[in-house]
Amino acid sequence: MNKNIKRILRRMVKTSRDWSKKLPFALWAYRTSFRTSIGVAPYSLVYGMEAVLPVEIEMGLLRVALEQKILEAD
Repeated sequence: MNKNIKRILRRMVKTSRDWSKKLPFALWAYRTSFRTSIGVAPYSLVYGMEAVLPVEIEMGLLRVALEQKILEAD
């Protein structure tokens, strides 16, 4: 796990001082990415649903719209 997070951070930072600012984003990327070994993302195991990314909400994707309609119906 640590090796993967370090790899994500290396791709995100320009200087070694920037890593602490980017750590929450690297953790989010790690937790929401699909793992072939377990067949789902770690986020899905914890919360029982797929993560909805902020960009999906802003763009109004179909999956988000369907989930909102289901919640409104309840």
